[in-house]
Amino acid sequence: MVSDLFPVTMAGARTSRRGIVLVGPIDLTLEGQGACVVIGPNGSGKTSFLRMLHGAARLTGGSITWGCPTPEARRRQAFVFQRPVMLRRTVEQNLTYPLIVHGVSRREAQSRARQWAGKVGLASMLDRQASILSGGEQQKLALARALITRPKLLFLDEPCASLDGRATREIEEILQSTKAEGTRLIMSTHDMGQARRMADQVLFLLRGKLHDQGKAPGFFDRPGTPQARAFLRGDIVE
Repeated sequence: MVSDLFPVTMAGARTSRRGIVLVGPIDLTLEGQGACVVIGPNGSGKTSFLRMLHGAARLTGGSITWGCPTPEARRRQAFVFQRPVMLRRTVEQNLTYPLIVHGVSRREAQSRARQWAGKVGLASMLDRQASILSGGEQQKLALARALITRPKLLFLDEPCASLDGRATREIEEILQSTKAEGTRLIMSTHDMGQARRMADQVLFLLRGKLHDQGKAPGFFDRPGTPQARAFLRGDIVE
């Protein structure tokens, strides 16, 4: 029997590099619904927070406890980076690779690859080399490759940072559909319009600490700290 991934509880969790604390200590409990959007100034620790929670950054203090054993929790997560990491293969091969690694037959993997390519608008590009896709197409491929394994939780690190408005809208539509189908999203963004459109919950990080949090849209209307209010106004916050 597969146990539930959530809630996940961080108790004094922190991660460091060369003796410098990048983020933490953080005390936080997250439930398993909707989209949690992480905001804050550049250098506030957003990426390190996501990587620490996902297990890609080593925990150097405190604890992170999932609703199921940690190895099972890791298997049921996926991570989409700000700059998509493409295999030097075709679109179809990029999509089938994670399935084959997980023991799915090649025939089933190819069927699911075609299905997901259609979902993200890449159906006509299955034989194209991933390296020659546009930035928006690569990000859609990265999303499809993450979602094809049916994760319970998807991390996204500023997934639309370098995309134009049309590509951003298409990515957000995929994410809204993914959220509606029950996948938990935890994502960082520097785009406050995107944060307002996507968020069910907001975390505001400042200098590596969880400085404020709340449910959307109430957080955007009534942030709880002067620093969060200043950030949302567009002021420089240090």
